[in-house]
Amino acid sequence: MSLAFTQDEDNSLHPIPLGRLQSHARAAYLGLAIGDALGATVEFMTPAEIHHSYGIHNTIRGGGWLHLPAGQVTDDTTMSLALGRTIIEAKGFDVLQIARSFDQWMRGKPVDIGHTVRRGLMHFRNTGQPRVEENEMDGGNGACMRCLPVALATFGHNEEWVREANRRQAHITHNNPLSDGACECVIAMVQMGLAGASKESLLKGPVTTLTSQYPRFSYEKKHCANPSGYIVETLQAVFQSFFGTDSFEECLVNVVNRGGDADTTGAIAGMIAGAFYGLEGLPQRWRLKMNRDVFSQCEAQALALVSLSQQM
Repeated sequence: MSLAFTQDEDNSLHPIPLGRLQSHARAAYLGLAIGDALGATVEFMTPAEIHHSYGIHNTIRGGGWLHLPAGQVTDDTTMSLALGRTIIEAKGFDVLQIARSFDQWMRGKPVDIGHTVRRGLMHFRNTGQPRVEENEMDGGNGACMRCLPVALATFGHNEEWVREANRRQAHITHNNPLSDGACECVIAMVQMGLAGASKESLLKGPVTTLTSQYPRFSYEKKHCANPSGYIVETLQAVFQSFFGTDSFEECLVNVVNRGGDADTTGAIAGMIAGAFYGLEGLPQRWRLKMNRDVFSQCEAQALALVSLSQQM
């Protein structure tokens, strides 16, 4: 059985086996959680501080400014799970249900929450409107960090619908062109990874589209160390790490050792690299350190969202 087709550079179509699609979808979601947990330890540290404390940080050990147990995740993963759960229950992208789910997530006192996310959810709580006004100052990475459920649930659909589906969830907190462009790029990279596309295709396709439209995302000239929560710096670090390494592990170690907003760069790099390299690329020692309940939720949602993508 095949659910979709991938297109080679010579324009020939090949079916994507269901088993591969499910496996790589699971790897994308587990990759998000692994990158989140790995990066949380060194969030807000500089590369020099990381080197002084750990040498090369390549162990899921917990701690960090949030004092997390080893294998625990932050808002990047838990907010993604809240979004994924709502998409599955609603069998689509009901923006009011998504906003209510995000609000319920915030009421649950997550271990961390970004300022722009909090402000957007307070706006919804106070007005009932699940959309903030466009704001040039809302170019943070909070909408992009949680976009994986959109990528999985819209797999195989046309670009216009993917864009609309993502903006329904993103604009609850982040209504900003840079954020939108980044989300759409990452979603496309994940979906191409699921389909078995080459790194060259990811680079020539969604990444070039993004950097052509918004040149500030160009990442080749300067090493992005200590990336902030600004979506441009976040994706510059992710691009450098993904395209400059040859494995899931190398990619994640490279990106989190840059410090800064390391849980989110780790999460976004993890979802892209997971989709690209698949389950076999995820180091067993990292998988065994992760919170079992979180991992189970990620795997179950990955399968349910891919299945839903064929029903909508």
